[in-house]
Amino acid sequence: MTFYQTAAVERGDLIASVGATGSVRARQSAALIWQTTGIVEAVNAGVGDRVSRDGVLASLDKASLNQSVILAEADLASAKKALEDLSNSDTARAQALRTLDAAEEAYKKAYNYRLGLNGKITITDTYLEFGVPKVRYTKGYADAETIADADEKLALAEAQLDDARRNYERLKNGTDPADIAAAEARVAAAQATLNTTYIVAPFDGTVTQADPAIGDQITAGTVAFRVDDLSHLLVDVQVSEVDINTVAVGQNASLTFDAVLGRAEPYKGTVVQVNQAGVTVQGVVSFTVTVELTDADELVKPGMTAAVNIIVEEVNDVILIPNRAVRLVDSERVVYLLVDGQPVMVKVLLGSTSGADSVLVQGDIKEGDPIILNPPSTNGGPFGG
Repeated sequence: MTFYQTAAVERGDLIASVGATGSVRARQSAALIWQTTGIVEAVNAGVGDRVSRDGVLASLDKASLNQSVILAEADLASAKKALEDLSNSDTARAQALRTLDAAEEAYKKAYNYRLGLNGKITITDTYLEFGVPKVRYTKGYADAETIADADEKLALAEAQLDDARRNYERLKNGTDPADIAAAEARVAAAQATLNTTYIVAPFDGTVTQADPAIGDQITAGTVAFRVDDLSHLLVDVQVSEVDINTVAVGQNASLTFDAVLGRAEPYKGTVVQVNQAGVTVQGVVSFTVTVELTDADELVKPGMTAAVNIIVEEVNDVILIPNRAVRLVDSERVVYLLVDGQPVMVKVLLGSTSGADSVLVQGDIKEGDPIILNPPSTNGGPFGG
C-alpha cells in the first residue's frame, strides 16, 4: 500500500524573488595619493572621521619641498594679479582705439598721396636769392619709381589699418576672452602644483584608511588615505538571463550578511540600476543589477558579502500550490488530490512562483483540498526538477 503525504491547499500571499550574492561597495570611493615628495607636517583626519569635500586631510612641510613646488606659490600670486589686471583694466581697449585712429589717419594720407600721383604733380624746390630762401614751383609727372614706392606705402598702411581694426574689435567689449582664458590657465597650473603639497577630500565621506603620520618622509605615489561615502552602500549582483526581464529599477530587496550576527530582520534595499548588456562567463550569460541598502547601519561595511533577494512580484489572497506537488504529464502540469484514499490527477495552469509555491491560475482545485506532496512518479519528473 502506497503512503501519500498530503497538505491542505491554502490561500495566501506569494512573493516571487530572484536571489544572488554580491559584495558591498560605497557609492563613491577614492584612494588619495601623494603627488610629490616631502615630510608630513600636519595630519587632520583619522580612520572613522567624517570629512567634507575640499577639506585638507594632511599637508607637507614647505621647507621639505623641491624648488619648483616652492616657487609655485609665487607664480600663483603673480598669475592671480595678472588675471585681475586683465579682468578690471580698460587700458588695452583704450590703447587699441588710439592705435586704430592713428592707423586710419596714416591710411588716408597714403591713399590721398597715391591718388595725387595719377595726374600732374607740383614739384617744389628751394633756392637762395640775395641770401633769402625762395620757393620755386614747377609742373611735372610722377616717375615709375615714385608710384611704386607710394603703392608699397599704401599697402602697408592698409595692412596696419586692418590689424588695428581686428585688435579693436577684439577688445572693444572688454578684455579678450582668449587672454582671460590664458591667464586663468596660468593660475590653474600654479594652483595645481601647489595642491600637490596637500591631501584634499574629493567628496563628503568617511575616512576608511589613514596612513600618514607627522614627520613621515613620503614619495610621490604613496597612498595617504581612502575615503568612502558610507551614506550610500551598494551591492552589485549577477542575475541570469532567464530572470533579468523580471527585474526592474525600483523593486524592493532584502539582504542578509553572514558577518552581521544577531539581527532578527534582513536589511532592506532597492534596485537602482539594471545593466542592459549581459556578460558571458563560462557559457552563462548574466546581467549586473545594483541594489542600494536603505537601512544600512555601522555593522555593514564595504567588502562584506551579501545574500540578496530581489522581490520581482507580490500577489495577495491567491490559491497556492506547493511546487513539490507539481508533475509533468504529456508536457502538461498536473497535481494529484487524495480523494477517498486514491490519487486523482488534476491539470493545472500556474502563474507566478516562489521557491516553495506557485499561484493557481486555472484548475479544479479549491482551498482546503488535500494535495499529494509525493505524487506517483511520472516520466516527466517533478516540476522544476
